[in-house]
Amino acid sequence: MLKLLQLLEEDCTLSNDQLAAMTGMTAQEVEAQRRQMEEDRFILGYKAIVDWDRTQREAVTALIEVKVTPHRGEGFGRVAQRIYQYDEVESVYLMSGAYDLTVIISGRTLKEVAQFVAEKLATIEDVTGTATHFILKKYKEKYLIFEKQEEQEERFVFE
Repeated sequence: MLKLLQLLEEDCTLSNDQLAAMTGMTAQEVEAQRRQMEEDRFILGYKAIVDWDRTQREAVTALIEVKVTPHRGEGFGRVAQRIYQYDEVESVYLMSGAYDLTVIISGRTLKEVAQFVAEKLATIEDVTGTATHFILKKYKEKYLIFEKQEEQEERFVFE
């Protein structure tokens, strides 16, 4: 099961026949296991990773560190749930370190993202602070490299 999940995470466009060859299963076993993993919510969905910089679409992505006051018995879950309800929010993660949550959002402009932070995110009860970082360029995401670099010269190892 883990091997199949890893392969699907790296490339969900692989056919059942390809996955069968890579896992030692039959295509029918792959199909049945895949269906079961979807029903059991191990697999939550399938998504294409798009290099939007190659298109005409203007978009800004930001990583926002959020400091919150947790609730007794609920921890950070209640605040995280309130945040992930917004359409602009792509991801929410509980973190260790100086901030409690990391929120990834997208908007059309810097101003749109800033407005979301100021008017929606920062005004949520129990949010005590935010720090916004704009993503300037993506090099690699979910195992996929956005721009292949030209073959580098042969590397030398010195001992």
